[in-house]
Amino acid sequence: MFSGFPTAALDFYEDLEADNSKSWWAAHKSVYDADVRAPMLELLAQLEPEFGPGKVFRPHRDVRFSKDKSPYKTHQGGFVEACPGVGYYVQIDASGLFVAGGHYAHTPEQLSRFRECVDDERRGRALERIVRKLDSGGYEIGGDRLATRPRGVAADHPRLDLLRHRSLTAGHNYGCPDWLGTAAAAEHITLAWLEMRPLVDWFTTAFGTAG
Repeated sequence: MFSGFPTAALDFYEDLEADNSKSWWAAHKSVYDADVRAPMLELLAQLEPEFGPGKVFRPHRDVRFSKDKSPYKTHQGGFVEACPGVGYYVQIDASGLFVAGGHYAHTPEQLSRFRECVDDERRGRALERIVRKLDSGGYEIGGDRLATRPRGVAADHPRLDLLRHRSLTAGHNYGCPDWLGTAAAAEHITLAWLEMRPLVDWFTTAFGTAG
């Protein structure tokens, strides 16, 4: 059973930020396995009955097209996918706990469908209400956005701000609360994901429904 993320997990990433090398990783891999990866797997297994199966992201960075050749990520993420590019996210790093949910990646078809649904009066206003409630509840609304409006969209469109999004997420950085290293952390993450569920469900419906 999940019993929280230990302080050793945060310390692990603080030290990795100072020495992101293969030799350091090899010498401390047992800490990663026991205090980072294992708790994340336990957490996702515990939340699976409510949200579905999750995956733990690999710790290695893809450096093929990056100027930064640091071999390892300085955080550990877990993701529960509701439909392609949409789902729930949890992350642990040196600063503590971060949770989020929403639409992370898109295909051209999904982006077109998203804009079609936002333009629709009923579906677009429903998303507005969801985003407004999350924002007022203390969640940070994020995602990749266009600096200008999409081609063909009027400057006075009532949901222009939403139409600028190419991805749309809600997230909250918890830092290091007292409950992070206890089993209660799963309850806090569950509550956050439940509050994000309307956003995830909106995208799941939008991308899974034609017309």
